[in-house]
Amino acid sequence: MNSKLGEFEEIVLMLVAAQHEQAYGLSVTQAIEKELKRSVTMSSVHTALYRLEEKGFVTSKIGDAEGNRRGRRKRVFIITSQGKTALKETREARNHIWNMIPKFILEFGQ
Repeated sequence: MNSKLGEFEEIVLMLVAAQHEQAYGLSVTQAIEKELKRSVTMSSVHTALYRLEEKGFVTSKIGDAEGNRRGRRKRVFIITSQGKTALKETREARNHIWNMIPKFILEFGQ
């Protein structure tokens, strides 16, 4: 099993965690567009969600039919303990690398 996260998978997994048992394809897609000002297709989000599920980082369940879905039920994604560990490890790795960059490198006007 691959426990590494790609950048897009990391974003999707963070949003699944942030939406705490309310995450589904459209909600994650809209959050990426709103919060990151990044255009993304719903199919790319679904692909990432299914990949995360295969890796054991999320589980899914079929939610209730509601609103204008014409009886169709949405698949809700929930982060697993393995997914939480992967996010923590990824954050620690990123922070480690950020801390390696000398402060003056990131100063404006240099």
